Amino acid sequence: MKSRPLCFNNKQLTQDDDADEVEIAVDNTAFMDEFFSEIEETRLNIDKISEHVEEAKKLYSIILSAPIPEPKTKDDLEKLTAEIKKRANNVRNKLKSMEKHIEEDEVRSSADLRIRKSQHSVLSRKFVEVMTKYNEAQVDFRERSKGRIQRQLEITGKKTTDEELEEMLESGNPAIFTSGVKGLHLLQQGRHKDIVRLESSIRELHDMFVDIAMLVENQGEMLDNIELNVMHTVDHVEKARDETKRAVKYQGQARKHLRLCWLYLPFLSLVTPTLSVGLCFPSVLAS
Repeated sequence: MKSRPLCFNNKQLTQDDDADEVEIAVDNTAFMDEFFSEIEETRLNIDKISEHVEEAKKLYSIILSAPIPEPKTKDDLEKLTAEIKKRANNVRNKLKSMEKHIEEDEVRSSADLRIRKSQHSVLSRKFVEVMTKYNEAQVDFRERSKGRIQRQLEITGKKTTDEELEEMLESGNPAIFTSGVKGLHLLQQGRHKDIVRLESSIRELHDMFVDIAMLVENQGEMLDNIELNVMHTVDHVEKARDETKRAVKYQGQARKHLRLCWLYLPFLSLVTPTLSVGLCFPSVLAS
């Protein structure tokens, strides 16, 4: 009678453990669902930034090709620049938050953790790639705008070196080289303001770019290892598939050979029993 309560308690304990495991599994599933939701949201933001970068490059070309750019074009570019900055900050903060949570769970090695690391690394690299293109477009626009100013100054007979032009841009006073030239002062002043705004944008995005670039550099080896493991897995699967096909082929040939043996065995046995056994079951004779 004393053993019955003990058995009951063991059963109850097992049920409690099962319930805990189910609860943990459900919690983990919900956590990963939330994680993938954040991944998708971040990916869409990066895609949107990429679209905005292409739009900005078109506006850069329009501004550079126009003798006097339309105010609306510059306004559109300014709004687009602000939108890129806003989305980029959002992505940067989201990636850093993911990184923090991954570091907190680093002590627990699990498939979920590896998945989170891989997804985070892929998004980080993609973000750096998009922001690198944006930075290159900004620098190109700055250099071409500076070249425009330099050529227009040369037309008026005022030759300037790169150092002198940089000094003018840093001083914030384009009148240094345009004073006395009718109409040129206002034109260069507009170009100068474009460059000043652009440099401000480049500086604002610089820290963000460095943060994510360093993050990707640190995670590069881990991502390369994941890619290598995936490649090895694919190779093993292909190899196993080929071996399976060969095994099925050999098995079919063996069955066919065995059926023929049983078919001709009565006739072969009339000739000589030893010959019939040797043809159909050579391993018997070998033993």
